[in-house]
Amino acid sequence: MWLKNLNTIFVVGYPIFVSIIWITGGLFSSFYRRRQARTLLTADEEPFVSILIPAHNESDTLVAAVKSLAGLQYQHYEVVLIDDCSTDNTWDLMQTLAKQWAGQLAIHNLHLPVNQGKASALNQGAKVAKGDYLVVIDADSLLQPDAVTQLMTTLLENPNYGAVTGKPIVRNRSTLLGRLQLLEYVAVIDLIKKAQAYLTGSITTVSGVIVAFRREALNEVGGWNPAVMTEDIDITWRMYRNKWQAAYEPRAVCWILVPERLRGLLKQRQRWSRGGLEVLITNRRGLYLNPWGQRGLLLESIVSNCWAILTAVSLVAYAFQLFFLHNLSLNGNLLILMFTLNAIQFTIGFIASQEIAQLTLPELLLVPVYILYYWLINLVSCIAAISSYFVDPQRRGTWRSPDRGL
Repeated sequence: MWLKNLNTIFVVGYPIFVSIIWITGGLFSSFYRRRQARTLLTADEEPFVSILIPAHNESDTLVAAVKSLAGLQYQHYEVVLIDDCSTDNTWDLMQTLAKQWAGQLAIHNLHLPVNQGKASALNQGAKVAKGDYLVVIDADSLLQPDAVTQLMTTLLENPNYGAVTGKPIVRNRSTLLGRLQLLEYVAVIDLIKKAQAYLTGSITTVSGVIVAFRREALNEVGGWNPAVMTEDIDITWRMYRNKWQAAYEPRAVCWILVPERLRGLLKQRQRWSRGGLEVLITNRRGLYLNPWGQRGLLLESIVSNCWAILTAVSLVAYAFQLFFLHNLSLNGNLLILMFTLNAIQFTIGFIASQEIAQLTLPELLLVPVYILYYWLINLVSCIAAISSYFVDPQRRGTWRSPDRGL
């Protein structure tokens, strides 16, 4: 009986514990950032930047992405469009865009004859890029005018920063899944990165949709790894192994598209979970070799995977109790505490992002739905990732047309 009670406390208590950590760390991070003196780079101080956009079958999104780059406040940059053997008209569109923006943007196009994945495409793009600093965005990313300025200001503040990532905000909100992910990005992902950066000095991963790299750091770690599922998580931890740091800059905003079908969302989250598992296994020695903050991030990843397994077992046990024994006992106090903390967390995230993300008060009415959505989606994707890893541990990274909600 004591083992069952201990398991129940962990399954319900773990979300409570991490919510407290996220809320506390996120609040202190925001207070610290407000007191921090910050002067953005001027045009005379700007180093030359290469903006890389890898694409595979992205003809529906590429036009808007390039248009957003034309509106940047940053002055010294080029754009490198990389077509990874698309089967639609992406390559033709890239050539058209280069001609259309010839007087305003320096666009260089690169066509790859074989589809080898996003990491490989980025490595090829980096070879032709001229800048000592590389900004990587996805083909659906729309940058705020000051996004690159914010990234580069932070990157140049600390010579130990090998990468600085920005804040993605969901722009397709016509479906329930889209709106739920909007809440997730502003109240969970943003808050987690703020808390991680403040409490540990590191973040679990940069965001592949908006991140700036120091070329020196990229060269030192050997570029992106084509053999992994999530190149952004992998390169973050390879930088840590080479004594570089990765930072989070929430003032660098980009607008992204997210899956609007459950199948596409589950595929995305399974890929994220598997990428995290691959990095955890690859960096297992970091549990006793890395700085304490990074050890904490690795330990949290282990606990999260254990939570997913135990929660799956508990759900099966609860279902058995309910349908066959007609009996189900849950700790109501813990459940109330969990929902209360989640409500506080989302309120904090809502207030912090309300203006920039153009949020409206009715979005908060989705919080009870989101709490169930978030933990269930993470549970399913984590279990699927663990299963797929042990079935096929050598599966290489692939490049497919994602569900953009279009």
